[in-house]
Amino acid sequence: MKRIGSESSVYETEDEAEEAEDNNDNNNNNSKIELGPQCTLKSQLEKDKDDESLRKWKEQLLGNVDINDVGESLEPEVKIISLSIASPGRSDIVLAIPEDGKPKGLWFTLKEGCRYSLRFKFQVGSNIVSGLKYTNNVWRTGVRVDRVKQMLGTFSPQQEAYTYDMPEETTPSGYFARGSYTAKTKFVDDDNKCYLEINYAFDIRKDWANPE
Repeated sequence: MKRIGSESSVYETEDEAEEAEDNNDNNNNNSKIELGPQCTLKSQLEKDKDDESLRKWKEQLLGNVDINDVGESLEPEVKIISLSIASPGRSDIVLAIPEDGKPKGLWFTLKEGCRYSLRFKFQVGSNIVSGLKYTNNVWRTGVRVDRVKQMLGTFSPQQEAYTYDMPEETTPSGYFARGSYTAKTKFVDDDNKCYLEINYAFDIRKDWANPE
């Protein structure tokens, strides 16, 4: 949403963008350093337990995790709870995530030329999720006009939800910026495991849908 109409990718169609992104992810996976097989949190704590520096690092990463509550799962469980849009002088727009990842109709409306920032709320369970990433592609009439990829980080399981605030951006303005857009958001980890894919539509208009 932040660089609509300003990138060289403006001539890339939705299908071409999907293919390019898949190829890029595959190349990244092929070049990754192999760190060995996954193991449970209990096994992680048992490994190298005589190494004081590693033990302290693991304790810092895991925080107050109760090992007895996370079980013996090798795979992390990540649930994206909500996405919020904050703009100065307005109440936050809190968007609940549909179970199927497909919001019905128009998901939200942004005012042209406004400052805004995104906030993600998510939960992590069972095991550590490594390299959680957010990607967002935006299209207008089938042509990609924006792409964002943001590393969120590595998170240990806990009962409380995590929040992550994206940097503030400004929506484009002017006659050609106003209108309807489609977008696809993904949350994936270092192993390219996708925890959520959202396909949605939004508008940029002269004013907010519900002025305050």
